[in-house]
Amino acid sequence: MHAGSEPADQEPDSSARPPLVRELLLVVGLFVIYKLGRQAANGHVEEAYRNAGNVWDFERSVHLPGEGTVQSLLLHNETLIHLANTYYATVHFPATLLFLVWLYWRRPRHYVWARRILAALTGAALVLHLLFPLAPPRLLAAAGLVDTGQVYGPTVYGATPATDSMANQFAAMPSLHFGWAVMVAVGLIVATRARWRWLWLLHPLITLLVIVGTANHYWLDSIVVSALLAVAFAALPLRRTVPVRARIPWPATGYEPAPTAVLRPAEPAMSTAYAEPQTHSVRSYASSGTRR
Repeated sequence: MHAGSEPADQEPDSSARPPLVRELLLVVGLFVIYKLGRQAANGHVEEAYRNAGNVWDFERSVHLPGEGTVQSLLLHNETLIHLANTYYATVHFPATLLFLVWLYWRRPRHYVWARRILAALTGAALVLHLLFPLAPPRLLAAAGLVDTGQVYGPTVYGATPATDSMANQFAAMPSLHFGWAVMVAVGLIVATRARWRWLWLLHPLITLLVIVGTANHYWLDSIVVSALLAVAFAALPLRRTVPVRARIPWPATGYEPAPTAVLRPAEPAMSTAYAEPQTHSVRSYASSGTRR
């Protein structure tokens, strides 16, 4: 990524803005494909629970902090749990949508880059959902965690995960909640110049605490999506605009440029009355010299 791309007070380059109708159809189409793909991954209940046990054991073997540590902080205050559930249910899609809309209008070139990154990340996540179904920690009995969405509300998932027709609850790996939040923060930091732009990092930080504290994701879900995002950044870098230099009026050679001719005022012509006597006197002088 190249951060030095476009000053914050510069007018957006409208030539880099793709057609609006095409972008709407593209974004909606990608979203529909993703939702259908997640639904196609339903039905692998036994495999999802088996993978969940393996992920839980792996995290403990590498000494990752327990997800219950974060949840225990939320359980001390019911209002805090309700806010965390609300953040999980309502911020994910609207924040990403507003991010894309703002980039499209104010930073068209950054919009194209961000859209490509999000599309690549979401596509890779869909492949993992199909290949590695995973039950979230709130559904794993060995984790001993509380399903805060069902107990305290609000929740976006049905009470029976195996028959939930609205969402695939066995697609925890990787966490697109965290991946999209990181992309929003990075995209806004790169596209703006204000000093407070680094505060956008609070969005993925809060998202990470929320998805773990509500027991919707493992730590490993966030680690995997971060690795996928790093690969996407490396494969799809933001192209830097090359400043246009002023053309030199003479060839760039090792010789000095030819000096420009300076026009001088014409010398006044001598009058005939003055010129003829002078010519006559010279002849007279020559004649007299000869006679002598």
